[in-house]
Amino acid sequence: MNPRTFPLLATIAIFLVAYAICSAQYPTIFSSRVAGNLLTDNAYLGITAVGMTLVILSGGIDLSVGSVIAFSGVFIAVMLRDTGLHPLVIFALLLVVTTLFGAAMGGLIDILAMPPFIVTLAGMFLARGVAYMLTIDSVPINHDFYSFLQKSYYLMPGKGRLTFIGVLMLLTVLAGMIVAHRTRFGASVFALGGGTATARLMGVKVRRTTVQIYAFSGFMSGLAGIVFSIYTGSGYPLAAVGTELTAIAAVVIGGTLLAGGAGYMFGTLIGVLTMGLIQTYIVFDGTLSSWWTKIVIGVLLLSFILLQKGLVHLSTRQRGARI
Repeated sequence: MNPRTFPLLATIAIFLVAYAICSAQYPTIFSSRVAGNLLTDNAYLGITAVGMTLVILSGGIDLSVGSVIAFSGVFIAVMLRDTGLHPLVIFALLLVVTTLFGAAMGGLIDILAMPPFIVTLAGMFLARGVAYMLTIDSVPINHDFYSFLQKSYYLMPGKGRLTFIGVLMLLTVLAGMIVAHRTRFGASVFALGGGTATARLMGVKVRRTTVQIYAFSGFMSGLAGIVFSIYTGSGYPLAAVGTELTAIAAVVIGGTLLAGGAGYMFGTLIGVLTMGLIQTYIVFDGTLSSWWTKIVIGVLLLSFILLQKGLVHLSTRQRGARI
């Protein structure tokens, strides 16, 4: 068995064991209603994490995603309030803007040979600042199309609601799995995560791939912003603060190597659901502070980083033994 699959298997095992323990204590957690809510409540995070997974697989990081989500919500709300455009037209405009924003950051990272941390940190302040320029208040979204999307769901057995944004999140994860594991672009991303020099020797066009990676993350952040605006029914410049760190945690807990070059998109979905399950358990308990979510996630994140460190050491020893 490939040691690189261990974090993914550990993530799946932890999620199944945690779900079993929660269901044993609160049987109603094992129901389609809770499952539907789990998907709906974490839809925007799951979509954000899909883009973040590709970035981390390449050995990079994107700290701008939370601010882009906030900008997206404000952009939609203000455009709907001040123009007569249909939401679908605004969605298309928004996705073009966020995709170009991500591509610009990717271009700066490669052309100027700057660390992704610095460039995307600047992008984080820029996107949040533009959101504040549009409005400093929460802007409600009142539109028939939004009402239709919010009320669209499939009634599962057990009367659980599989909502539109929940389905969209699952479809986005599926698309991410195809892009990461079944396309030439995905292979280039993995190669880039193994090192820029190695990727060039393998024939990877580093600049184009880097721009495409961050453009993909920008697109996913814009899509997450659309989903977040549907979920909350408003746009607010202070929304999604800290989402970038939560998305990184979900990706790492999902088994993606923080240094890049190894990971699975499906693991990211399990990581998101694991974090959502922790929050659900706290809600059902009713006596625990919501801060316990942060504590448990921190412990899981540290554990997976240590596991990754051990796997890297094990792989190095195996290569040395073969030589």
